[in-house]
Amino acid sequence: MRWEGRRESENVEDRRGVSAPQMAMAGGLGGLVVILLGLLLGADPARLLQANNPGPAGGGGAAGNAQVDPNDPKARFVKTVLADTEDVWEKVFPQAFGKPYEDPILVMFTDKVQSGCGPASAGMGPFYCPEDQKVYIDLNFYDELRDKFKADGEFAQAYVVAHEVGHHVQNMLGITDQVHKLRGQVSDSQYNQLSVRLELQADYLAGCWAHYGQKTKKFLEPGDVEDALNCAKAIGDDAIQKKMQGHVVPDSFTHGTSEQRIRWFRRGLETGDLSKDAVQLFFQSKEL
Repeated sequence: MRWEGRRESENVEDRRGVSAPQMAMAGGLGGLVVILLGLLLGADPARLLQANNPGPAGGGGAAGNAQVDPNDPKARFVKTVLADTEDVWEKVFPQAFGKPYEDPILVMFTDKVQSGCGPASAGMGPFYCPEDQKVYIDLNFYDELRDKFKADGEFAQAYVVAHEVGHHVQNMLGITDQVHKLRGQVSDSQYNQLSVRLELQADYLAGCWAHYGQKTKKFLEPGDVEDALNCAKAIGDDAIQKKMQGHVVPDSFTHGTSEQRIRWFRRGLETGDLSKDAVQLFFQSKEL
């Protein structure tokens, strides 16, 4: 992926090496294990954090105060990708939805972080918190993505950021609130299906970002799309469940299968369609 020499976003908080509040979770280590398993199986980060953190966390953190280089390649890359998402969405969001786009903040952290949705561990992977409209990422996640899931390549890494920014787009459109308000009003199975649609739509929006970004910045190189599709395949519910527990439980899917994630990202990449039928009526479509 071509990214060197382009603008880097200033909407970044670098909390790497900064102490975070100790995670006060129900059940201590057991609570952490529950959260990690839940996320690996596709649970909603905000809901898991809120459920396991009924009150403010206290105490000191364990991240320490290690010196970090704000200009290291990983940080510069993420800042550049975030800037690319800003350039695309600031232009196409008003055109498609009739209102201005508000840039999210991206927080880089080490080990643990305090988010608007509660304390979080790096073991969760990258996530978006709608409460504070921030994307959180421990850059070491990319090493895990490469080593554990065999998903490598800079465009695959960019897809991860673009997917979380896709959740921000959903939040700005009110889609996230619409889905979350249905929790407890529908069965667990029905809510899981809504969660699947929320995640697949974020994949689709990430593809739309790549569609418009490529038109203006020409950042794709041979093999980049394949890297992103391989990443989408690796983090499908079925692929993760098979890797973590040896079998697949379709009724528990909340992010979509590998095939679904690949298909919706590819569709966004190929069409860039942000029409009402493609976005606002996504949850009424029978197709997944």
